Amino acid sequence: MADSSFDIVSKVDKQEANNALNQAQKEIEQRYDFKGTGASIDWSGEKVLIKANTEDRALAILDVFQTKLIKRGISLKSLDAGDPYPSGKEYRIESSLKDGIAQDNAKKINKIIRDEGPKGVKSQVQGDELRVQSKSRDDLQAVMALLKGSDLDIDLQFVNFR
Repeated sequence: MADSSFDIVSKVDKQEANNALNQAQKEIEQRYDFKGTGASIDWSGEKVLIKANTEDRALAILDVFQTKLIKRGISLKSLDAGDPYPSGKEYRIESSLKDGIAQDNAKKINKIIRDEGPKGVKSQVQGDELRVQSKSRDDLQAVMALLKGSDLDIDLQFVNFR
């Protein structure tokens, strides 16, 4: 019998992120505490750019955006938000959405699987994702449960379970 396998990926649904950003824009336009303050949130290439006239307002806009991401099913582990910094008369926050598993995180995940996972499980890095293989499907499900329970700073999805 052939080995069973699945892939570990970290992907963000761009359409859902775009919907969350649009909802945040609408809420900022509607809210009384943002009226006439020049507060905005928008895409700047691949990054999300937040602008406001005070640091507190910029952080409030970030909070609105985070709330919309959660409602859309996007983990906040995928959002890499910077600190507010002054730019002229306004404060800005640049945030980006993490896509793919970085090399150092892939090594951490490999180490967790090797050290704490079932014995017959093999894992290997393939670009920005990991492939996990085993003869037993139960072992693969145990690895999924192990990784869900571990405290990693990235959002993981499990795909191509066969």
